[in-house]
Amino acid sequence: MKLQCREEVLAFTKQLVNIESIVNTDGEKVIAHSLYTLLSSFPYFTNNPTHITLEQTINDDHERHNVLAFVKGTKGTSNRTVILMGHMDTVGIDDFNQLKDLACSPDELMEALKNEDLPASAREHLESGNWLFGRGILDMKSGVASHLYLLKYYSEHPEELDGNLVFLAECDEEDGSHGVLSALKTFKSWKEEHNFDYVAAINADFVSPRFEGDENRYIYKGTVGKLLPSFFITGAETHVGSCFEGLDPNFIAAELTKQINYNPELCNEALGETTVPPVSLKQTDLKPSYTVQTALSAYVYYNFFIHSWSPKEVIVKLKEQATIAFEAALSSFDERYKQFCAISGEPYMSHSWQPRVYIYEEMEQLLIQENGDAYVQHMNEFKENLLLDITLDTRMFAARVVEEAWKWMSDKSPAIILFYSSLYSPRIELSGKTDNEQVLINALDLAVEQVQPEYPHPIVTRNFFPYISDMSFVALSDDEEGIQAVSNNNPGWGTKHFVDYQDIRDINVPVINIGPYGVDAHKKLERMETSFSLEIVPNLTNLVIRELLK
Repeated sequence: MKLQCREEVLAFTKQLVNIESIVNTDGEKVIAHSLYTLLSSFPYFTNNPTHITLEQTINDDHERHNVLAFVKGTKGTSNRTVILMGHMDTVGIDDFNQLKDLACSPDELMEALKNEDLPASAREHLESGNWLFGRGILDMKSGVASHLYLLKYYSEHPEELDGNLVFLAECDEEDGSHGVLSALKTFKSWKEEHNFDYVAAINADFVSPRFEGDENRYIYKGTVGKLLPSFFITGAETHVGSCFEGLDPNFIAAELTKQINYNPELCNEALGETTVPPVSLKQTDLKPSYTVQTALSAYVYYNFFIHSWSPKEVIVKLKEQATIAFEAALSSFDERYKQFCAISGEPYMSHSWQPRVYIYEEMEQLLIQENGDAYVQHMNEFKENLLLDITLDTRMFAARVVEEAWKWMSDKSPAIILFYSSLYSPRIELSGKTDNEQVLINALDLAVEQVQPEYPHPIVTRNFFPYISDMSFVALSDDEEGIQAVSNNNPGWGTKHFVDYQDIRDINVPVINIGPYGVDAHKKLERMETSFSLEIVPNLTNLVIRELLK
């Protein structure tokens, strides 16, 4: 059965895109209420009002909501349940510059873009009639629209469904994933109340070419994991006029970035696929203002993708890399100091600095051993007071905690402290190791086989969705030791930041991604191809649902 869905999915897409829903703004609240109102107007939910809910996120600094709904099939008595998930929030629109007011109005934006100086490929897409431009149209409101269409279809045809369909439109995917983490609580309560047997989840985040000229349209089984390893670096302060009497922490930070950034040794291969290497997302010193003293400390953090490594393995590898960088920095410093002495005639005075790298957990244990309850009580009070500073995100909060802990170290010689300062998005490996995984893989393969003849470009399955997504929070491939490496080494854990990973284990459902195809997500020329996104995606998803619930 082929769904004639293009026009309805297109209408839903534009309706969602028209609502500016930038993450961490009131727009997230607006779009959730709008979507809830739309769903509530469907006859099925008018007759079954308890099957839809608008829920505010928990433990969140912002007021925002998820929209959740479910349709119970009447074809049989199966409790097998498929989750359809996607996020409503988008990144900002400042990059649209003078077209900012049109960023969420696809038709008007495309008309205005005709007068812009565009790259050749964007110009071709604009004039083709088969692409739509606009903020969120690719990432990922057209994906939500596809799921919305399927929810509406089965609400009108529950007799075709032998099992249940759960719909989640979550907020805050682009920042802290408060949406999906809150939704897990609802999934669990529905599981108990309605006896739902969750067998699969289908996400609808965007897919793009992997390289220039790539014509494949990708479907992903499982997803990449994402960590934010962070480094607090101390040096030896000195006046800049006597620079070789001290050690600039920025110098060590630069060597660390040279060692870690783009390093292929830190790519993680699994199932024949390899992550991109780490890259720096922030590098700064922590001086509050200008002085002619070198900085006391510096702070850097890096994006780090994983396919099979655990957070514990990553922290061990990065301690080794930090040690290598520290040694290189000290060697380079000494070499340059000797060269300076040779040309200036000043005497060379050796320093006793040695590479010192601590994992946060190691430093914490050392300080507790040395200072006991006094240290623990002080740090607890410090963190509680620090929570009052709402300008600090989780990353800077963690840095300030480490900075404060460092003050208690008896040996203040230069050191690197390694920790995690943000949300861990777990990796998900879908290999067929369980019955549910194998059934999902088989259903996907069959769906692609049936749809491929109707579409001119290859539809190709891969093992790891390559971008950060909320897919990470419906299943867990890590063992308890791996998760403890996250909680034990995040200085903000339990105060500024906390994730109940047991909620994920309680759902633990295999997940795939069937999403809209396009290019330039998060950019001014964000756009999606309509034929794949509005027709192929809903039909592929529908075939997988039917195969899973037959």
